[in-house]
Amino acid sequence: MSTPQPGDALGASYRLVKHIGSGAAGDVWLTESTRDDATYAAKILKAEHANDADLVERFVRERSVLIGLRHPNIVAVRDLVVEGSTLAIVMDYIAGGTLRDLLAAQKTLPAAEALNLAAQIFDGLTEAHRLQVTHRDIKPDNVLLAEAWQPGQRQTVRVTDFGIASVVSARQRQTSGMLGTPQYMAPEIISHGHSTSAADIYSTGVLLYELLSGRTPFDGPGTDFTIAYRHVTALPPELDIPRELWRAVNDLLAKDPRDRPSAAEAAATMRRLAPKFHDLPALAPAAVAEDFVEAERPRTMLRSDLLHETNLTGDVESSVAQDAPELGPAPQHTVLRPMPVARTSEPDEPATEQTPADEQQSWFTKKNIVLGLCGLVLLVALVVGGIWLFTGNADDAQTASDTALQASQQDPPLPTGLAVSRQASYDPDAEQITVEITYSAQRAPLSGQFLEVLPATDPEAEACPAVSWEGAAAKSHQTSNTGLRAECGWQLDGVDIPANDQLTVTATLPGSITDQQELNAWLEAAAQATNTALHNPDASSTAYPVQRLMDIRVETPSRTVSQTPLPITLLPVWPSGPDELNPLYQSPSSGSPSKMLQNIAGDESGVRFSDNCSGAVAISSDGLTVTALSVTPQCSIHASVGNFTSLQSSPLSITTRD
Repeated sequence: MSTPQPGDALGASYRLVKHIGSGAAGDVWLTESTRDDATYAAKILKAEHANDADLVERFVRERSVLIGLRHPNIVAVRDLVVEGSTLAIVMDYIAGGTLRDLLAAQKTLPAAEALNLAAQIFDGLTEAHRLQVTHRDIKPDNVLLAEAWQPGQRQTVRVTDFGIASVVSARQRQTSGMLGTPQYMAPEIISHGHSTSAADIYSTGVLLYELLSGRTPFDGPGTDFTIAYRHVTALPPELDIPRELWRAVNDLLAKDPRDRPSAAEAAATMRRLAPKFHDLPALAPAAVAEDFVEAERPRTMLRSDLLHETNLTGDVESSVAQDAPELGPAPQHTVLRPMPVARTSEPDEPATEQTPADEQQSWFTKKNIVLGLCGLVLLVALVVGGIWLFTGNADDAQTASDTALQASQQDPPLPTGLAVSRQASYDPDAEQITVEITYSAQRAPLSGQFLEVLPATDPEAEACPAVSWEGAAAKSHQTSNTGLRAECGWQLDGVDIPANDQLTVTATLPGSITDQQELNAWLEAAAQATNTALHNPDASSTAYPVQRLMDIRVETPSRTVSQTPLPITLLPVWPSGPDELNPLYQSPSSGSPSKMLQNIAGDESGVRFSDNCSGAVAISSDGLTVTALSVTPQCSIHASVGNFTSLQSSPLSITTRD
């Protein structure tokens, strides 16, 4: 159904009545059943979803789960229509509008009303989580009201789009970092691509914050990636509300998913607090924050995700220490070489006896005065040198930490879908640092060459440290081959990260670390040096595309003629700007896909075109070829390439042949 119209059939059992809304996934129509004239809402998914065989298969497989998800606070899914190029979800029609509409009208809500609405959302999530169904995209747009909102209403909330969020955005079981809405995404989705029921708790916490203040906690200047990354690195600005209420909101927004309450616990808390703050008026809408307080990084990180620092007992700590391998004596030692103490030697022969006058005259000769002064200078030098050797140098020998240290660092997610985290551990016995670098991919597989910079721990060192690698083939980065300057850089070859998966490589290098602060600073410096080299705007290079590609430009002619294939070029955009000399992909295609396309999207299967041309163009079944069909003064082409899902061309027109 390329252009649905009122009166059109939807499958064998429904008829379209009128268009009532649009969303990121598709259009919503008021629909009548042809069997009993009952009214429903039908969400007709975009053509790219209907043409995705894997997604359709998953919908059919999950149909019984979605239809069986019944709760007073969940919009019930009644049917699934799969017919030709049409894929639609038929569900109950809820007439009261969305929480987004309510926010637009009210700006903020009194605390008791906001808590009541949040409690109903948590009630619905409790049932969904019991059935192992997570929503993954809780936001005001996906929360409906059974009737027009009035203060004091109860049982009015209906959470919708479980079918969309848990299937469309969950084609993979680990949600890609930017498949949700950045303002509402949990930190673990941003940093690792992992989504559990705790992510729904976090998103509802963001929604509650918005109901109270009129804005989401991390909204502010910057791109979607900037906003998303604040969930990982920044603390939510505190609202001017009672401490007990703020603690409840803040608990929902905990960075660690294990610190958040369950949906049932959160619902109980909301209901307990609502009567306490019945008389608390609505806040004035909060201004968008310009600055954010950075969240404190943990001082110690355990590699196992199953352990939590606050749960460690003395027994656990001692067992961990006992299990540590014995590495033997350190290969290098600081050696103190004390300077011998100078002694006055006795003359071999007795001195010639002199008269007092002669003795006085010989002592005051110019030569003896000079020698005496030199001896005094030497004595002072010996004393100072001895003090430095036995005190200052001893201090230097003690500067290296004698305890094991650990530090962690996380890069912001990249537009290609790559997330990078680094864990460094210092072994004082071996005087070496081990760095575990974890690369995570989102919706598209990522591969190719990667860059990592590992500087010496001593900033005054003239040479880069020797590094041994595990998990990837590595060689020294060559500026002459890549056009990028990266001192102490390493080129990792053959990195291959499946979609929604991760790969860890390990680097080991010698180094001496004084304390925790120094290890943190060194790891941050390594990450910063890597990113500075990769994102140098003055460097024109196609090297390391997974780490450097910033955007993709969709190029089409401004005018084409009907009944001909539409030429489309996808241009990579690097930190230095668009690269017209090295296109990423051209349609109609010929030959093998470019290496860059394979690196960021796997191959042509990661490319899909769609249109906003009202039927004036046709898209091939594989989504790779666009053909102009009929005359139109203006339309545009949309493209999805790997993790880049919202690409659009400049407007073009289709005319008849001259």
